Amino acid sequence: DTGVEERLRRAGVSAVLNVQPMISGRYPNRGPQLLVDADVLVVDSLGDEALTAIRDGADVRVHEGAVHAVDKDGALLAEGREVDAALVQRLLADAREGLTSQLDTFTHNASEFLRREQDLLLHGQGVPEIETAIEGRPVVLVVRGEGSAAELGELRRFMAEQRPVVIGVDRAADDLLEAGYPADVVVLSSGVDSSLPSTKALKAATDVIAVVPEGISREATAQLDRLGVRPDKVQTQATAEDVALLVADREQASVIVGVGVGATLPDFLDRQRSGLASTYLTRLKVGRRLVDASTVPTLYSGRLRPVHLLLLVLAGFVALVAAIAVTPAGQLWGEDIAAWSRDVVDYLRGLLP
Repeated sequence: DTGVEERLRRAGVSAVLNVQPMISGRYPNRGPQLLVDADVLVVDSLGDEALTAIRDGADVRVHEGAVHAVDKDGALLAEGREVDAALVQRLLADAREGLTSQLDTFTHNASEFLRREQDLLLHGQGVPEIETAIEGRPVVLVVRGEGSAAELGELRRFMAEQRPVVIGVDRAADDLLEAGYPADVVVLSSGVDSSLPSTKALKAATDVIAVVPEGISREATAQLDRLGVRPDKVQTQATAEDVALLVADREQASVIVGVGVGATLPDFLDRQRSGLASTYLTRLKVGRRLVDASTVPTLYSGRLRPVHLLLLVLAGFVALVAAIAVTPAGQLWGEDIAAWSRDVVDYLRGLLP
């Protein structure tokens, strides 16, 4: 839970301005403590208006929680709360006290979700059969999020050599198309909101799956019907990301590489995004197959190529020659080879005018 703050600290920033509270009170995240200990000025709770009031690249002055423009009038751009060591300690203590109730709520939600969706999660009922052949092949599943583009770039070698099945969730299908990896399967939260990718990305896919609320199947896919896309429908309260994981798992993927699908403890307890019970239980279901994209460059060294074999043979030959050269027989052979080489050189010189 200190990833962003650690990168900021290493970058040597002098101040961090946050439109939201640094510590929500639902989870004792340690990031703000890291910044404060590094003597970085931290101001939070500036409000969403600060995003437009403070222009990118503008010079500003920060004093006692207020952000002022650096010009003649020094206009007040945004005002928040300066976060110091004492405030961090108090907020962390409050968050620790409330952590038990957060865990209880999360556990209850997960139990209720499992009761409602046990056929989908445990038995795969309702997961559509797709045309894309996945069994025994690796799958790269991409969700649009912070750092997903960089993670996808790090998989370039893996993608080129392993030729995985590519699954895009919502508008990540556009990101994949732009990166040169059109999605084989696109999973959509619905067909009527801003998560819908471009028509080009949809029609490039072999399979399109729409996750729709129960009872309004026709309305949820009306926009897709107008585009000439006939999706398979899954009626569930699970998220599109989790349905994509369940599809890859049911189709017996050899491994599922998740790009942007990380679910950490802060995801479950602090952010309180929708579908956390679904996310938690789905990862329990597919956990033996799922790996994070950030681990692939470390674990995957690539296929063995002919040049690698050639280098290995050359290294063995050099080692063999070196071993023979230190033996008496090897020294005699060396002298014979040297004499033969001199004879050849003399012969060649004699051919020259």
